Amino acid sequence: MIRKTLMLGLLALAACGNPTPRDISGEPLPQVAVDPVLSSKQAKQLFGAKRDASGQSSAPYGSYSKGCLAGGAQLPETGPTWQAMRLSRNRNWGHPELVDYIQDLSKKAAQQPGWKGIYVGDMSQPRGGPMLTGHASHQIGLDADIWMLPADDLNLSERARENISSISLRRSSGAYTNNNWTKAHHEIIKAAASDPRVARIFVFPGAKVKMCNDEKGDRAWLRKVRPWWGHHYHFHVRLSCPKGAVGCVDQAAPPPGDGCADAQQWVNNILNPPPPDPNAKPAPPKRELTLGDLPNACAAVLASN
Repeated sequence: MIRKTLMLGLLALAACGNPTPRDISGEPLPQVAVDPVLSSKQAKQLFGAKRDASGQSSAPYGSYSKGCLAGGAQLPETGPTWQAMRLSRNRNWGHPELVDYIQDLSKKAAQQPGWKGIYVGDMSQPRGGPMLTGHASHQIGLDADIWMLPADDLNLSERARENISSISLRRSSGAYTNNNWTKAHHEIIKAAASDPRVARIFVFPGAKVKMCNDEKGDRAWLRKVRPWWGHHYHFHVRLSCPKGAVGCVDQAAPPPGDGCADAQQWVNNILNPPPPDPNAKPAPPKRELTLGDLPNACAAVLASN
């Protein structure tokens, strides 16, 4: 029904002056009509209802928090050095570059003592887009959450993967690491950030400071590791837009340097919170994204067989 409505509507979104959307091969995507009613529907409901990928060439469209994914690839539920977790969410999808990256990272993780590979949390929905619950990002198939729990059993049943939990590595609200932190975590995050495909790694502030203090060799990779709230049960990998993905919008590059002073400031603010700004205005409530908010190409992604 959604597909029929999409195909019957307008070119209202395409008429906004944007260039013709094309897939990664350069071929133009089919022009899909979107009526005003469908355009106003919550995007998370439309994309959350899709159970499989679109029949298109693989391409991310838009930005990490406002976009979609054409021709998504599914990470196999189990591999020689990984397992996808929480299978009921159907979020083990991504751009083929992300699937390849996860498999590469899992092999490196398997070299660490006590790790047979990695447990992979949320990637993206089959066609990307806003999720029914959880993340604001993960929309274009280039984000993945890697559990902090050492993957010492790669034969977990589907039921076990629904019930097992990761472990937290933080102490003092994220100012420090706790006793669950190991050198293996350092080495796996270092391997994750050292891959040239990676734009950023998000982790809690205390972990970044810990790695800054412990790293005695090359420190270039630390620039990509950025402190962020949460991220103590998993670390979040974000890849750069693949070469040739003209519809993909990269995040601005991290500031120059290793970022360690910035991470230390995060920790200082956790331990001694600055006084609230009496003139600060409350943030306006966030509006749910509609299909009309996303790149024009996302209507074709949604309508594709």
